[in-house]
Amino acid sequence: QVQLVESGGGLVQPGGSLRLSCAASGSISTMGFMGWYRQAPGNQRELVASITNSGTTYYTDAVKGRVTIFTDNAKNTVYLQMNILKPEVTAVYYCHAALAALRFWGQGTHVTVSA
Repeated sequence: QVQLVESGGGLVQPGGSLRLSCAASGSISTMGFMGWYRQAPGNQRELVASITNSGTTYYTDAVKGRVTIFTDNAKNTVYLQMNILKPEVTAVYYCHAALAALRFWGQGTHVTVSA
């Protein structure tokens, strides 16, 4: 079973930047899909950004221009670079990986944007 461990969350002031990391126990190059989801209190979990094994990226409209997803295959890690952060992005962020019918989730990392 593939293990996903997120890190990099924390408290940041509005306008600041944060980089989330998701370290996988196996090769991420074998995954067909990797993404970052977030869930705020009272809301459903939503996809923020994703990248396929072909390199195709997706960003939800709410974060376009401020978020970048990228991978480091040598480290088996996928990152979410978040810039110009706004309070509304405050949530628990989850790493997700998929290959065929297999699904893997990390434990989540908290991101709080507040002055």
